[in-house]
Amino acid sequence: MERYVIKGGNPLVGEVEIGGAKNAALGILAASIMTDETVTIENLPDVNDINVLLEAISGIGAKVERIDRHTARINGSTITNFSLDYEFMKKIRASYYFLGAMLGKYKRAEVPLPGGCNIGSRPIDQHIKGFKALGAEVNIEYGLISTQANRLTGTHLYFDVVSVGATINVMMAAALAEGTTIMENAAKEPHIVDVANFLNSMGANIKGAGTDVIRIKGVPRLHKTTYTVIPDQIEAGTFMFAAAATRGDVTVKNVIPKHLEATSSKLIEMGCQVEESDDAVRVYCKGNLQHTHLKTLPYPGFPTDMQPQISVALALANGTSIVTESIFENRFKYVDELSRMGANIKVEGNTAIITGVPRFSGAIVSSPDLRAGAALVIAGLAADGHTIVEDIVYIQRGYERFEEKLRGLGAEIDRVEDDKEITKFKFQHPVA
Repeated sequence: MERYVIKGGNPLVGEVEIGGAKNAALGILAASIMTDETVTIENLPDVNDINVLLEAISGIGAKVERIDRHTARINGSTITNFSLDYEFMKKIRASYYFLGAMLGKYKRAEVPLPGGCNIGSRPIDQHIKGFKALGAEVNIEYGLISTQANRLTGTHLYFDVVSVGATINVMMAAALAEGTTIMENAAKEPHIVDVANFLNSMGANIKGAGTDVIRIKGVPRLHKTTYTVIPDQIEAGTFMFAAAATRGDVTVKNVIPKHLEATSSKLIEMGCQVEESDDAVRVYCKGNLQHTHLKTLPYPGFPTDMQPQISVALALANGTSIVTESIFENRFKYVDELSRMGANIKVEGNTAIITGVPRFSGAIVSSPDLRAGAALVIAGLAADGHTIVEDIVYIQRGYERFEEKLRGLGAEIDRVEDDKEITKFKFQHPVA
């Protein structure tokens, strides 16, 4: 089993290129099968989640051609199977986007109940509500969600709660429905805008994405397109907090600064300097970090996917910070691992009370999920001594060439498979 071994203590310094947004690419890949013409998608991140979804697309009969590491060409005209294999679904939760895509195009779909990171309950009731409002029948039995319709008709839908997944799924189905659909209380995340823009580039008529009211005029069919995925705001934010935790100076390139406003704002509150340009953000932190409070919220609030990373930085800040998690109830599972490194964090329900400590010490820790795993790597980079991060398969789901990019900033980190390689790393990177 692969692990990261890290020698901490080096400030991260330099520039890092940010890849395509994983969460946007997942929705876009699912939507790519909604036309019988060939679709080309550029700036795909080369991460496990994307590769699994491409396998799933091939598995239902579509033609998938990997042009290069970050470009894929997809043709959905050969799809004959409307039931997704469980093996894909248990690996990646976003496979449920095939429900909306296939329901829109073929008026039927069958997908196993979703898996993915175990960070808390993520019900699909709002997806089902949306499909039914469009006129589809939805059944859940034998671990499968099946949906079908003779025809889909536009509707006026109000989501009970803000749901990114439901907004994307229902938007895809409604794009090929008859008439106009109005979705209120829709999620506003950048990747929803990106999926909508992608669908529009194929001939859909979607307006209002990025606001809480999305209007969709159904069209009879979609056509070919070439589309470039937006930069990944979570990958960018991860490197920004890594700069803070290590007291470094990092410029993240190929980003949309507006998507990072919540992250940048908190870094400034913590005493860091943040400089924005057209497509880059520089973060440098020379003095002590200061405490702050935050609550995770849907976009444009502070993202839940950045909560573990900022918590690591706050655990090294002066004073006491309070972090409230309002999205996923199991998002603090990394706290026990961080405590092994000397962090002083007390969790009460959905709130973490973080009292800053002067430093972390290296330890053996295990990744409980994708973003928490990245946060533990940040902790290792800031710690004295050697840190070993296990279960890095979670991290590889969402970060491309993570250790390579960190090494480019001066980090001493390697991906290893056995104890012999760990011993070799420690010999090559001794603790002073």
